[in-house]
Amino acid sequence: MNNAIGCKYAKKCGGCQLQNMDYQRQLKFKQAKAVSTLGKFHKVNNIIGMKNPYNYRNKVQAAFGLTRGGKIVSGVYQSSSHRIVNVDNCMIEDKKADEIIVFIRSVLPEFKILPYNEDTKKGFLRHILVKRSFSTNQIMVVFVGASPIFPQKNNITKALLKEFPQITTVVFNINPHKTSMLLAEREQVLFGKGYIEDELCGMKFRISPKSFYQINPFQTKILYETAIEYADLNKTQTVIDAYCGTGTIGLVASQKAGEVIGVELNEDAVKDAKINAKINGVENASFYCGDAGEFMVELAKEKQKVDVVFMDPPRAGSSKAFLQSVVKLAPEKVVYISCNIETQKRDLLILCKSGYKVKKIQPVDMFPHTTHVETVVLMSRKENK
Repeated sequence: MNNAIGCKYAKKCGGCQLQNMDYQRQLKFKQAKAVSTLGKFHKVNNIIGMKNPYNYRNKVQAAFGLTRGGKIVSGVYQSSSHRIVNVDNCMIEDKKADEIIVFIRSVLPEFKILPYNEDTKKGFLRHILVKRSFSTNQIMVVFVGASPIFPQKNNITKALLKEFPQITTVVFNINPHKTSMLLAEREQVLFGKGYIEDELCGMKFRISPKSFYQINPFQTKILYETAIEYADLNKTQTVIDAYCGTGTIGLVASQKAGEVIGVELNEDAVKDAKINAKINGVENASFYCGDAGEFMVELAKEKQKVDVVFMDPPRAGSSKAFLQSVVKLAPEKVVYISCNIETQKRDLLILCKSGYKVKKIQPVDMFPHTTHVETVVLMSRKENK
């Protein structure tokens, strides 16, 4: 499937910036972008694309609102505005998730449920979030409401499960705050366990409503396998998984490493990581809540030997303090996974000035039809040429 598909939402939505190009041209565009940004460090391998670059998003969220005429709409916010583009099906979202959202939109009047209006503070439903595991086929639906009183919650849940018996859990998240955050702290399980499980790289992962989990599981497998291959691990080695999230890459690495230490600021993510370690029977991985940079500085003070650091920072990249802590710890290898090659370039320059050399660069197309490029970069200390 290499041809561009016409998308009726393209001009209003703005989510798929490269949708006007066929897929092979998109890959060439991203390859050129990776080469121009990172090519001065090392030869850039050919980008790894998808066989079928459509309907890959395993997490779909839709905002709900009312038009001036009183019609209920659901979908994405129009680029640079707070206006909702009414979406029935999206070329990059999971088809079943889209069907679920459209069904909920269609039955809201029947249950006398109105979307929440931030200006008037009237109505109830803010968002619907759907997460699906493509490997286990488990589906989670999250209703995000503006108040703890969810009218007709049992009846709408019954109607939803009757229409989509493959849904394995339904959760109600209460978000009364004026915020851009989709989910708040309080939640109530309406059906099922309150989480789903996915399988990735031979491991099981629990996904709760607030868990961070990679959105494209097909390419995540390739991304992680590349990172593990670059690290070239053995059972004598100690590995740090910085920005470890729910422990995904650290737990995959634990199968080949001697010891894995995961560090993450988000407390919920660390809880998930510990649960994921238990689910998989992993005993050589431990997870800590804290600032990864400060944690590594302490390890360096204690003369703790670390062989490999995996780092997968957010789009803003790493802080200078974090990078200096990597240099102090002096692992033989750093495997840097990035979702933003501009901030990765900035960070690589700092590490290169501090005794590291780039050995390999592999771009992976995690988000077809968008301008994002994900890369795995292997660095080693210069004395290990």
